[in-house]
Amino acid sequence: MSARDLDAAAAGDPQLRDPALRAAFEECRRLHAAHGRTYYLATLLLPRAKRPYVWALYGFARYADEFVDSLEHPDPQALLDWGEAFLAGLDAGDPPDPVGRAMAATMRRWSVPRAHVEAFLASMRMDITETGYATYADLQRYMYGSASVIGLQMLPLLEPLTPQAAQPAQLLGEAFQMSNFIRDVGEDLQRGRIYLPAEDLDAFGVTREGLLAAQREGVVPQPVRALLAFEVERTRELYQRAEPGIAMLHPTSRDCVRTAFELYGGILGAVERSGYRVLDRRVAVGVPRRLAVALPALARATRARREEARWRSTAPAAAL
Repeated sequence: MSARDLDAAAAGDPQLRDPALRAAFEECRRLHAAHGRTYYLATLLLPRAKRPYVWALYGFARYADEFVDSLEHPDPQALLDWGEAFLAGLDAGDPPDPVGRAMAATMRRWSVPRAHVEAFLASMRMDITETGYATYADLQRYMYGSASVIGLQMLPLLEPLTPQAAQPAQLLGEAFQMSNFIRDVGEDLQRGRIYLPAEDLDAFGVTREGLLAAQREGVVPQPVRALLAFEVERTRELYQRAEPGIAMLHPTSRDCVRTAFELYGGILGAVERSGYRVLDRRVAVGVPRRLAVALPALARATRARREEARWRSTAPAAAL
């Protein structure tokens, strides 16, 4: 399947005829399939020619994130060295490693601004030293680089119909990130971090020590439950504000984003159904729900691609 996707992309992007670059994109695909199953599933709803670029965007983000998020072998210095080498490679022509080369090729093809990548790397560096955020506004500054710019990087290849699509794209990236933060409270505690704002913990009478104690005991005290319920509702509001942006995308992109929207948003429901048991386990959206969302979306996406192909085959050249 990946060879067919790369061939489709190469038809409009000659750089993807290079075997070494194709291998770099394939490495990103493996990272995406292994670590981003929900997003990878949604990516399958895009036209084949666009899928490799999503692999590169996800693979780049995951590769960088792993330097600071690995529970077994974190290597902050490697993140700094790799990020500097990537940016230097952009200046020199191409980064030295496969993931970086695939990302650079994606930036060239879709005119992804360098500033978005620099903002992302800046947020990854914050994870080296920051273990918490005092206010939601502070957390938003972190999420701009770690999540909002990911939405902005994706936006060109989703072919927005209006510049107004940029704000919903940022909001959706923030909503995805907050869903992950809520789901991963327990894992992040093991890394020494709390992404829920300290002002929220204070408002509900929750402390870092209390979270660690509840994690050890496998319980969810009422103050923690109330805190998480608050974060869930705030994140649902982000999804509501982001949703109008889906209609601002090219018809062949909408089902991909809608599927990611439904499945990531479903994390919040899974947290609620678990009784907010996120301190000692990782909740997930079940396979039946994934299929219930993805299969109808696949049918719609297939129709949208066929309609697009039919229009292109009959439209006057001046309209293309």
